[in-house]
Amino acid sequence: MEPTLRRSLLFTPGLRVDRFAKALSGGADMVCIDLEDGVAPDFKIEARDKAIPALFDSALGGTGGTGSGAARAMRINPIKTQFGMRDMLALCEFGTAPPALLLPKIESPEDVRWVAELLDEADYSKTRLMVIIETGRALEAALDIASASPRIDTLLFGAADLSAELGSSLDWEALHYARGRAVHAASSAGLDLIDVPSLDIKDEAGLRREARLAQRMGFTGKAAIHPVQIAPINDVFSPSAETISIARRVIEAYEASDAGVALLDGKVVEMPVVRAMRRALAIADKIAAGTS
Repeated sequence: MEPTLRRSLLFTPGLRVDRFAKALSGGADMVCIDLEDGVAPDFKIEARDKAIPALFDSALGGTGGTGSGAARAMRINPIKTQFGMRDMLALCEFGTAPPALLLPKIESPEDVRWVAELLDEADYSKTRLMVIIETGRALEAALDIASASPRIDTLLFGAADLSAELGSSLDWEALHYARGRAVHAASSAGLDLIDVPSLDIKDEAGLRREARLAQRMGFTGKAAIHPVQIAPINDVFSPSAETISIARRVIEAYEASDAGVALLDGKVVEMPVVRAMRRALAIADKIAAGTS
């Protein structure tokens, strides 16, 4: 299966439809209208009424997940709350399938399946699901959650809520174990995995450090809260010229061998390495072509 570009995910608040329009053409692979953390309780209804039509507005930039430009998504409120249930009902009644829904505070595979059933009932067969792992229960059930529905294509690691629940700091080291569980779950289910946004938009060096650490662990991208964070994130999660060169040499050496294994620069090359190199080249090709 061809990889989809999910290096960067930019959140925009549901009340600010103007920001959504600008974000769609700002270089992010995905742009998510946020009805949850980005909207105060007193403005949830207003945000929903504005954001749902904007999600489908063809006059805005982006593509909703096909062709060039940013893919569109919407983060609803937690599905076990009244706001979340009303978000789902409003989307189902709108009559057009959203490209992707981002589900916060999911704690079990049953939560995901319930959302999937609502989408089935609305005949929204193409709507994809992105699930945030941000509670202790979600972390414990991450493997089961990741495989709860074929609609899921991405997990997100929600460090802020998780650290608050665990009583830990937000330091990378403090949440290393939790991130490892998320990597394991995403990898086992064949999903992409997006890391938490960096909250200091002026600290590009810190952002790049976090992104590199996440990329080394197995994350495929990182979320952002401001457009200035997109370029550094895309840079870190894009194959470098050196990686592309190595990938081509690895694949060439493997394909020239008839033994199911090859030797390159004194190192053994087997199929798992080849698969990783092919994915890197496929991502590089998509970046070069400007497609998602």
